[in-house]
Amino acid sequence: MPKAGIIYNDVKPIACRVAGELKDQLKSAGWDVVMTTGAGGILGYATPESPVCHTPIDLLNPPGFDKEMSFGIVLGGDGTVLSAARQVASLGIPLLTVNTGHMGFLTETYLNQLPLAIEKVMAGEYEVEERTMIAVRVFRDNALLWEALCLNEMVIHREPLTSMCHFEIKVGKHALVDVAADGVIISTPTGSTAYALSAGGPVITPDVEVLQLVPICPHSMASRALVFANTEPVTIFPVNLDRLVMVVDGNAGCYVLPTDRVLVEKSHYCARFIRLQPPEFFRILREKLGWGLPHIAKPTSVELP
Repeated sequence: MPKAGIIYNDVKPIACRVAGELKDQLKSAGWDVVMTTGAGGILGYATPESPVCHTPIDLLNPPGFDKEMSFGIVLGGDGTVLSAARQVASLGIPLLTVNTGHMGFLTETYLNQLPLAIEKVMAGEYEVEERTMIAVRVFRDNALLWEALCLNEMVIHREPLTSMCHFEIKVGKHALVDVAADGVIISTPTGSTAYALSAGGPVITPDVEVLQLVPICPHSMASRALVFANTEPVTIFPVNLDRLVMVVDGNAGCYVLPTDRVLVEKSHYCARFIRLQPPEFFRILREKLGWGLPHIAKPTSVELP
């Protein structure tokens, strides 16, 4: 019996309802179905009182999900997609992402298109697009304190109020660089259209094998976004008297002390997304962000060269 999984946002009534309907539809078609929520991919926050607060990357798989599963269906917004990708990355399960949220930049289809989409997926009529993920680890006295798998970005900054931070950052074997900014972002190409874009970083197409470092509000005209090969690990040394906070994909994080170091490197796991039509990144940019649309009306009475 073929096997499928459903990961849904259980705080959204519509996602809960559709998840139940999908389970019945797939079972009636002869599929074994396992359901779980996206909450399992939200790793939580470490606190000064409880500094070690993480689940090892390889232990995030939901109960019943395994490498024999043909595909998974994600019902939610971008946050649910980020969590689901983290939950099944080590299993290599391709995910059909269905938008029940707002922008849904990472989602492939919508609820009104779901019946046809499910028929195509069950028939195997799709492509799989792989997206780079990064592993983020915090070390204290050379002991692993915290780790997470990340699809979008890692951000480190000061809290509770935003103010100047100092970092020494080493990219691969290159010399240390000093960055003074409100914080820094290490982003994948997928994350280049998220926080990194708002902070002034470039848009990077998903097939480019790079990462980027983006200072947040840097205190220097020379500190700008840096794009580098994803084979280069990044080590961040905070140079501050106070602790900082690190957040991964907007839903997990930990405190970072001045004596800690943060290591970011490409993961050997990747996110695998089902595409019902050939991946066309510029189409997504146009639909979601309005990129490349004409901004000046061209009157038909004027003959253009």
